[in-house]
Order: sequence, then structure tokens, then C-alpha cells
Amino acid sequence: MGLQSTIDRVLLKLVRNQEESALLRSRFQKLYGIEIGAYSYGAFDRWRIPPGTKIGRYCSFAASVLIISANHPLQALSTHPIFYLKSRGVIDRDRVVAQPTIVEDDVWIGHHAIITPGCKHIGRGAVIGAGAIVTRDVAPYAIVAGNPAKLIRHRFSPEVIAAVERTRWWELDRAALARASAQVPDFALEPTVENASAFERAVAAG
Repeated sequence: MGLQSTIDRVLLKLVRNQEESALLRSRFQKLYGIEIGAYSYGAFDRWRIPPGTKIGRYCSFAASVLIISANHPLQALSTHPIFYLKSRGVIDRDRVVAQPTIVEDDVWIGHHAIITPGCKHIGRGAVIGAGAIVTRDVAPYAIVAGNPAKLIRHRFSPEVIAAVERTRWWELDRAALARASAQVPDFALEPTVENASAFERAVAAG
């Protein structure tokens, strides 16, 4: 295990609250090019989360989630990285360029889910079931599961999704969420068009 990996593991043990750690976020962006939004947790692992990955706020990653950013090239002489990574000393430039994966806010990814290179975008509010093999982009608020992952249903009706989106609740910090939620507690438990509008007014009122 390299020094950086050792430091990462020690930091993760010392930092009790991944959700609010500015240190972890700064370190992972600077060293690995991994952006992890505020209050998200479970993604501070450069071996499971590749460089360039962008993760929004309030995301929940199980400890065994794996994101794969690129495939081995089937058309090459060999699928071994010696033929597509310059760092292996055989070729003069990288032949496989990974496209970053974008995970929007409030995404929940269950244990042993694998996000393959065919999926480059997971929409806000989506849920990826445990053990899912995700081979294509996932729409906002979709629940997908299986191998390959397929749409089970959407979390809310289109009308409720639109109302929730208007609140932009994921942009709030913990204190602002607490204040607004105290006034409209039902919004957090079971959003409706009506209580989403009430939540929006509560946020505006401060």
C-alpha cells in the first residue's frame, strides 16, 4: 500500500463525520481530481471512485460501490494496459481516455452496485439498487436495479418531481434545512406539491 493510500485510510478513521469534512473534500479534489459535494458520504476511496468523478451534495454511497470510468479496448492487440497506458513504458501516449462520471445530488447507490463506463450521468434523486450493474445513464428520480440495471419506477410523480426541483433543497446547509423542515415536517417524510410549495416559502422566509 502506498503512502497516500495509508494517509487516506488513517484520515478516514480519524474523521468521524465524512458528511461535513472540508479536509477530505479538498484532499480528494487536489490529489485525485474527485469532486464530492457537501454532506455526501461513502465515496472517499480513490480505488473505487476514479479520477474526474463529480459527485453532488447529499449523496449516499455504500462502502462497496464501484465506478468504472473506461473499458479495456477490445480492438487492440491485447486488452492489457501495457498497450494503452503510456505509464507502462511501451506506447508514446495514452490510447484510452476515460470520460468522467457525473453523479448529481441526492443519489443513493446500494452495496455492490457497479457503474460501468456506459453510464456517464446519474440524475438527481436517483436510486441504484444493491448489486445493480448500471450500463447506461440513469434519469433523475429513477429507481433502477438488476443486471443489467433496468427502471423499476420513479420515486415520485412528474408533478411532485417538478415541485421538489423548485425547492432546490439540496443547496441548503444543515441549519437551513432544519429551520424549514421544522415548519413543514411532512415535506421530508412524503413530499407533495402542496408541502413542497410550503417548504419553499419557509426557506424564503428564513
